[in-house]
Amino acid sequence: MRTVGVEEELLLVDPETGEPRALSAAVLAHAERDDADQDVFEKELHEQMLEFATHPQSSMESLRAEIARCRKEAARHAGEIGCTVAALATSPLPVSPAISVNQRYQWMAERYGIATREQLVMGCHVHVSVESDEEGVAVIDRVRPWLQVLLALSANSPFWQGHDSGYSSYRSRVWQRWPSAGQTGIFGSAERYHRLVSEMVATGVILDDGMIYFDARLSRQYPTVEVRVSDVCLRSGTAALVATLVRGLVETAAREWRAGREPLDHSVSLLRLAYWQAARSGLTGELLHPATMRRMPAEAVVRALLDHVGPALEDTGDFDRARSACEELLREGNGATVQRELMERTGSLRDVVTACVRHTQG
Repeated sequence: MRTVGVEEELLLVDPETGEPRALSAAVLAHAERDDADQDVFEKELHEQMLEFATHPQSSMESLRAEIARCRKEAARHAGEIGCTVAALATSPLPVSPAISVNQRYQWMAERYGIATREQLVMGCHVHVSVESDEEGVAVIDRVRPWLQVLLALSANSPFWQGHDSGYSSYRSRVWQRWPSAGQTGIFGSAERYHRLVSEMVATGVILDDGMIYFDARLSRQYPTVEVRVSDVCLRSGTAALVATLVRGLVETAAREWRAGREPLDHSVSLLRLAYWQAARSGLTGELLHPATMRRMPAEAVVRALLDHVGPALEDTGDFDRARSACEELLREGNGATVQRELMERTGSLRDVVTACVRHTQG
């Protein structure tokens, strides 16, 4: 059974006002004194961010518990410094991001200017094990049109600098400002994948292969495919659902490759339209069906994803739980829906943030 790991980026906020706090260095220093958490939390681009990485899990129930545990540990360490954590993909309240003291991040700030300063966005990255680079690239080629559905499910960033952005996932729009981010064409082989990465680094536009920000890529450190399309999810259960669906997509794609089935040959231009539509409407409107690239109700497209990965999820015993979680999400709304409902009810973005702090910890 393929193992799965999750990386989540959380926003550090004041527990009373909801305003972002640039305290990641202090929170990390506190976590490093805890032997159990020394390899869990990491520095990110901005001081208002805190990242954690779970250990690889084979059981999705274990992964969900691990995500919930890491979130609670993050809140505990932050609480010792006078702040807390919120699983928000952008800050609803106005913020002036502070770039972390780090040679790499300083290089990026000088190189990319305002695009770096505005990258206070929090995502969720899912790692799924693969047997080889060849299998990994075959998977990347075949999951391309389906990843936009994960973006719609996870969308959790409707507000930007104190205003409603009009998007369900504005984080994904900000992320596209990196020159190496986004959708890819079909590679066809691991050799072609690695050749393109080498050519991109050789241009000097990006620092190194750590800046290959494809929506799905081969991990630099682990024998995994890393899917990077999702917003950080408001609830840990949604994050576990996204991870479950990613594992289903990876296994389904690997089976198609072994059976000699070619990937859907959608152009990058069409994929960009599909991702834009998912970022705009989330689960509240229409999405582009991954097979036909024609508009359909979001509910129908989510069910098409479940049908696509169904056999793989049945084999791991995850199908019923994934279907139930998708139905609950369609019924109750994703993070963007919850945030907008909170804003409509309270009229206060501060109240939105403080309520989302509670959602973050379940």
